[in-house]
Amino acid sequence: MQARDLHTPVLLDRCVELLGPALTRDGAVLVDATLGMGGHAEAFLQRFPRVRLIGLDRDTEALRIAGERLAPFGDRVALVHTVYDGIGDALTSVGVSAVDGILFDLGVSSLQLDAAERGFAYSKDAPLDMRMDQTAGRTAAELIATASEGELRRIFEHYGEEKLAARYARAIVRARAEAPIERSGRLVEIITAATPAAAQRAGHPAKRVFQALRIAVNEELAVLERAIPAALDALDVGGRIVVLAYQSLEDRLVKRLFARASASTAPAGLPVELPEHAPRFRLLVKGAELAGDAERARNPRATPVRLRAAERLREAA
Repeated sequence: MQARDLHTPVLLDRCVELLGPALTRDGAVLVDATLGMGGHAEAFLQRFPRVRLIGLDRDTEALRIAGERLAPFGDRVALVHTVYDGIGDALTSVGVSAVDGILFDLGVSSLQLDAAERGFAYSKDAPLDMRMDQTAGRTAAELIATASEGELRRIFEHYGEEKLAARYARAIVRARAEAPIERSGRLVEIITAATPAAAQRAGHPAKRVFQALRIAVNEELAVLERAIPAALDALDVGGRIVVLAYQSLEDRLVKRLFARASASTAPAGLPVELPEHAPRFRLLVKGAELAGDAERARNPRATPVRLRAAERLREAA
């Protein structure tokens, strides 16, 4: 099956609408910081024939698939194997100092979620890997084997917002003392057995735990906190950034970083705002935009999305 049949880009038309005004000049550069299977990237290359695209991804399989999909665009495309907080070094490696547009489509990709052997999905039994980059870092199984009960509880509470974090951490520590927990099916059994019947009726008990483990394994929030400021710094004046977040922890972080970038730095009580204190960015949407009913019906993975966007107004002081 072709990549375009496996993955429907989320909020594609809205992303084009928001980023488009910055991509109309000759030589405009767009960074797809979370390339995935190249759905968004292909659409931008088709709609803006003078745009050059730099695609980043930590997943080598995603880069391979996207590379095949984007091959018809030739030298308009450069792909870099990196985590998206490495955007500065990635741009340097391809000889670019500033860009006109940046897109982040966060979270786990369709490729990773649908590949059972990657261990991201609690509905499919597979080795507990969960690494977005399978060439580096510790797996979820290794994290579960080595983390203390307190650390597991903190991961489930902070990254999964799980109310039963203490109960689940305790159950995992007891179970791993008897045998290593190496497969997603076994972890689901442990979590389910530790979940009161009333809580099980509220949804799958493993959902938040798997989210938390994935975020911890891939250091997603720490990476994002470094990546957004680096991306903002990489934008030329008039350049635009769009971020699609799929869970509240990501969205709150993006909201905070965008608010800081779009605020005046003038000291309180200053009668006139000096140019060097003026906001560097302006927000392009009010709050976080959600997918409409039609898109959610057509593409269920758009249901939790929250979109935020900003435009660079001036150089740094």
